Amino acid sequence: MKNLYDEMPNGYQESIQKGLGAVRYFSRNMSFKTGSEEERIARLKKEIEEADAVVIGAGAGLSTSAGLTYSGERFERYFFDFARKYGIRDMYSGGFYPFPDEETRWAWWARHIYFNRYIDAPKPVYQELLSLVKDKDYFVVTTNVDHQFQRAGFDKKRLFYTQGDYGLFQSVNSSMQKTYDNEEWVMKAMEAQGFIRDENGLFQVPESGELKMKIPASLIPKCPDDGSDVTMNLRADDSFVEDGGWHRASAAYADFLLKTESLHVLYLELGVGANTPVIVKYPFWQMTLANEKSVYACINYGEAFCPGEIANRSICIDGDIGDVFVKMK
Repeated sequence: MKNLYDEMPNGYQESIQKGLGAVRYFSRNMSFKTGSEEERIARLKKEIEEADAVVIGAGAGLSTSAGLTYSGERFERYFFDFARKYGIRDMYSGGFYPFPDEETRWAWWARHIYFNRYIDAPKPVYQELLSLVKDKDYFVVTTNVDHQFQRAGFDKKRLFYTQGDYGLFQSVNSSMQKTYDNEEWVMKAMEAQGFIRDENGLFQVPESGELKMKIPASLIPKCPDDGSDVTMNLRADDSFVEDGGWHRASAAYADFLLKTESLHVLYLELGVGANTPVIVKYPFWQMTLANEKSVYACINYGEAFCPGEIANRSICIDGDIGDVFVKMK
């Protein structure tokens, strides 16, 4: 079965394997913080300034801090009709709902994609992160699929989106190992539901509050190459398409890790939870352990910790990422 690990360059596969082996030892001896919050934030700022390279590992917590929440006010504003008719409570669960037809399912996904991929995050957390590292030799590996790094101005050549992109479709035909940009389709599908562009060109719910929960059958997206059905380019199982861009980014990340492995590296983990620790958390721990010049830092609300074996070279900050960035100014 093809998966992220199998498709990784050998150097990064080795890093992951070491991390998986090490975590069984690490997990018995965790450290959560040393020093006051002010001291830890000051130390992190100093490390960013002095490091030879910064490797950023980002998870969903970073986008949550930036205001891209999947429940609450944003969900109620843009999906109120789906919530009322189908009892859906948040955007995440809605992606798995068994809608009665394709017209309804793709109406949902058009909204989901647009409000999480084709608009800027409500809060400038990504821009604040860029201001901290823009003059550094940096690379980003992320499980996020919302394109916010590029929207904020990060160099595309220094990004590796491991789990896909809301802005891409892929064919359900497994022989079509390609992805397809969906922006034009999303805009048409939003208009078909009755969303209105404001003075800034952004789609808003009309004043009447009336929206359609279906798109025309003629607008259901199809593969432009063979007319087959399409699905989202999101890693859910072994059908996920890793296209040429994915492989180039994977190789660039492995090269960056190799060229910096003996330097003063800051491995900066932001908002990474327990869903995919093999992508960021475990390798970051192991690479920090292997390089005595390196430092591991973690900012995460409620989940900031590190193995005791690297505690003296770690900075764990339990808090909102955006708030921490503001305090670093």
